[in-house]
Amino acid sequence: MFLGAFVPVIQPDFGCGDALFGGAASLVSTRTPDPAGEFVKDSRTEPSAWSNSLTREYAMSRRKLSTFERLSQGKMSRKQRKELVRRLYAEDPGLEVVHRNVAGIDVGNESHFVAVAPGCDPQPVREFGSWTADLHRMGEWLKACGVKMVVMQSTGVYWIAVYEVLEKAGFEVWLVNARDTKNLPGRKSDVQESQWLLKLQTYGLLRNSFRPREEIRRVRTVWRLRERHVREAGRAIQHMQKALTTMNIQLANTLSDISGASGQAIIRAILKGERDPYQLALLRDYRVRASEEEIARSLEGNWQEEVLFELQQAVDAYDFCQQQMGACDLRLQKYLSALHSRPQAQQPATMVVSSATVQTAAKAAKKNRAKKKPRKNQPHFDFEAELNRICGVDLRTIDGIDVMTILTWVSELGTDMAPWPSEDHLVSWMKLCPRRQVSGGKLIKHERNPVKNRVAEALRMAASTLAHSDSYLGARFRSLRSRLGPGKAIKAMAAYLARLIYRMLTRGQAWVDRGAQQYETKRQTRETHSLQRRAAAMGFRLVPVA
Repeated sequence: MFLGAFVPVIQPDFGCGDALFGGAASLVSTRTPDPAGEFVKDSRTEPSAWSNSLTREYAMSRRKLSTFERLSQGKMSRKQRKELVRRLYAEDPGLEVVHRNVAGIDVGNESHFVAVAPGCDPQPVREFGSWTADLHRMGEWLKACGVKMVVMQSTGVYWIAVYEVLEKAGFEVWLVNARDTKNLPGRKSDVQESQWLLKLQTYGLLRNSFRPREEIRRVRTVWRLRERHVREAGRAIQHMQKALTTMNIQLANTLSDISGASGQAIIRAILKGERDPYQLALLRDYRVRASEEEIARSLEGNWQEEVLFELQQAVDAYDFCQQQMGACDLRLQKYLSALHSRPQAQQPATMVVSSATVQTAAKAAKKNRAKKKPRKNQPHFDFEAELNRICGVDLRTIDGIDVMTILTWVSELGTDMAPWPSEDHLVSWMKLCPRRQVSGGKLIKHERNPVKNRVAEALRMAASTLAHSDSYLGARFRSLRSRLGPGKAIKAMAAYLARLIYRMLTRGQAWVDRGAQQYETKRQTRETHSLQRRAAAMGFRLVPVA
């Protein structure tokens, strides 16, 4: 008999990302997209059946369904949902079996509980140790039971060893979110958990989590390790500033960054024994705005032996982090060179735009490229050509996307977008769209998704840099910010950047920025048409001012 409690599995809404870009109107487009998804010219074609179905679905969520509509669509009422829960509690729910020969594993630190169907073994639930030999014994027992598929929860990092051993043994391993499989309070045990996973997977009520390929996982491990070293280097810089302030060395008030060339030269001279503030001020770079006199005055402090020792420790920690980052860069270069190449991007399709627009866009793109400076924690090696080979397109042509963002994308997701059937699925997986609560065919509210995603965070940072960009994307971000506010605009723009990268990787076509003026022209045209429709509905006609 199966034990456990039922928790409804919440299916994500992959179509809610379009609500960020104009609601239902954005679901139907009569314009032809260019290679990167922007609109170039009006084709005045009829909406497709797919877009019409999306529009109807979105419109239905805005109102309450009638009883006839609800019964026709086959949606369950509250009474029917309670009946489904009761049937799942039963030993034989009477549901359709989707997956056969399944095993459920409750992963733990010291041991793992494995459950198979009662007819496969006289002892359907067994406990195995966490050491490698017992994991192989687990795989042999599962093969003897005729198991083909194994499902487990993503519990900490304990599942990784089990996953890899069973995957190499030839099993189809599913990794599911514990939020979708948790039991009700008061009925929690390892035996119940493994049996509950088995039961849910048998009837197809679980979703498999995304896990990149092994070569991508290698890059991801090293890149995450490098990010940890970057954070530790930042804490070492804060430690230096704290030690200097303790001795009343106000170097941070005259230099914007004490980790720069001037700041590090002065700090290391202090540690070597130099105490003359004017001699230390001579180490300033010629580009520093503060004068030598101002820097010298800020270096007159109260020297303390124990605090100087603390400063030396902070500098040593900073140097160690830099060495570790350099070692990670070498390993990243090795792993990236082992990734397969993708075909190079096709030339963008011919666009119907004026020559003045093309010249303006070219000037804006050249100006934005000149403004892009490498980050201080950016890898010292030239990864641009390697990333272009791996991706097949130059993602840096998208304004706001730099090498760090591309490396984060490649290390976390790879370049194969097959796990996400559409860009809406990808945006929903990144939690860059609000979660829609629909009850009885009526949209109740939009909820925020508090889940952290490294790629989404990198895209948010990239979107925030578009505030002063003289490009098409910069104009779009400023328009969103004026209507939605800075927080929602950054999230919406991050979702749009994710869509652009998805299109470039799946279609293999380059992105062409047409400048801020092109977007402003389109926005003014849309607003003019909207005003004309509103005036016509009220019996008026707009007349341009002479």
